[in-house]
Formats: sequence, structure tokens, C-alpha cells
Amino acid sequence: MTGNKPQAAPTAVRGEPLRQRVMDAAERLLRRGKADFSMRDLATEAGVSFATPFNQFGSKAAIMHALSGRRIDTMAERFAAMSPPADVAGRVLLAIDTAVAVMLEEPEINRAVMGWLGTAGPSPGKVLAHSTTLWSLALGAGEGLIAADRQRALRALPEHLAFAFRGVLSFWTAGELSDADLAAQARAVAQTLLLGFAE
Repeated sequence: MTGNKPQAAPTAVRGEPLRQRVMDAAERLLRRGKADFSMRDLATEAGVSFATPFNQFGSKAAIMHALSGRRIDTMAERFAAMSPPADVAGRVLLAIDTAVAVMLEEPEINRAVMGWLGTAGPSPGKVLAHSTTLWSLALGAGEGLIAADRQRALRALPEHLAFAFRGVLSFWTAGELSDADLAAQARAVAQTLLLGFAE
């Protein structure tokens, strides 16, 4: 008697991880200019229960932190797919240019995401660790760094570059730095950080 068995609703998102589904829905709302969306709006957009975004993330701030992580992943993937220069300064500047290009693809969405990064969630975010990984990738084995200070530089620079890039992005997010000036300012800060370590 197959007529009595409940049928699964056909859906294009069957098996899709709920976290990705919620994040995708948040991005759609942001693209429509709804940066002030509520968790109820988000659940409706994602086609999930009202509790799902809370169960998966805990807060809107945590969702925005996850969206930031998604952007950093994109930056790292694009950088890893390139043929970077042999010298550390060239690689860091290429990583800067790659990161800026990602941010400028959808500037309004990315400004909204960045605006939430200073907001605490129910647990500490992982944006700094995520960003540090990108800059470690750019630094590679430290070719072009002063040999005597190379290990110290490789320990310190990834986090310092993460702080510096985030600082430049914060002024861009606030509208104090134009899209056209973002790359130049980010490059200048990175070059300044490298001065003490580069050959």
C-alpha cells in the first residue's frame, strides 16, 4: 500500500547542508538591500523553520562572521590558483589585490558583512584565524625575508597582515575610503609591514 506512505517533497536543496542554505539565504537578502533582515526573514528566505538559523549559528552576528569566512575562503582559493611571484613582497601584494577584487565584486554586500564583524556573537568568532591563514599562504616559506628574522616574521606577519587588511576594510566599510582607493591603501599598509623583514 504505497498510497499511505508519506512522500518526500521534491526540492532542489535536498541534502544541502543547512548552514550553507542559511548562508545562501542571508546573501540573497543582502543582495536585495535587506541588511537589517530579521532571523524570521532569514528562515523564510531559506525555507527552514524559525529555529534553524539559531540552531545552526546562534545569532545574526555569527552568520555574518560565517559569511566573512566564505569571502576569505574565496580569496584563498583564487590566490592558490594563481602563479604567484617568487618573492614574498610580490606574493603578499598579489594576495592583497586578490582580496580587494573579491570585496569589490559585491561592495554593498561586503560592506554589510564587514559592518557586523565588530559585533560579538554568542561565542568568539574565527575571522582572525581564518584571515591569518590567507596571509600565511601568501607568505609561503618566506622567500625574500631576511634570513636571520625569517621564522619570527613567519610567526608574526600573518596576524599583523590580517589586522592591517581588516583596518583598511573598516575605513572602506565606513565610507571613508573609496572603492578606487582600497587596493592602494591596503598595498601601502602591507608594504610598510614588510619593510622590517624583507631583504
